[in-house]
Amino acid sequence: MKLSEVKNVLNGLETISFQLPSGELVPSHFHVTEVGKVSKHFIDCGGTVRKEEVVNFQLWNADDYDHRLHPEKLVNIIELSEKILGIEDLEIEVEYQASTIGKYGLEFNGSSFLLTTKQTDCLAKDQCGIPGVAPAVEVVAETGSSCCGPNSTCC
Repeated sequence: MKLSEVKNVLNGLETISFQLPSGELVPSHFHVTEVGKVSKHFIDCGGTVRKEEVVNFQLWNADDYDHRLHPEKLVNIIELSEKILGIEDLEIEVEYQASTIGKYGLEFNGSSFLLTTKQTDCLAKDQCGIPGVAPAVEVVAETGSSCCGPNSTCC
């Protein structure tokens, strides 16, 4: 989900909620302690230089159970971050504390923001000898013939 999409969603909400991949909701007294741009400049295992940039939201819970972040307040924080940090319309990554800091993607289901799982991946599979996934092959039988007949080679 891109930053502009988050702002559009927030402008139509009365309350904000975040749901973890397990279905559990982030406690409603969460804080957004950071909005920033994270840049990653790296070399993959195949020797290709890469750059990635995301907008980062950091969610945090404290013992102030009466705290509620309202949508317009988060929009104000985002707009200040865009102005001061020069943040562009990038994909959102959310950090949330579990047993360690978890990084999540972000989607919206019509009522809650969904924290989606992210996976590591090898970006140079061809260089590492990791076989690629073969494309699906569609088998189409000719009219009047049986694909899986006794003289067929497809079965």
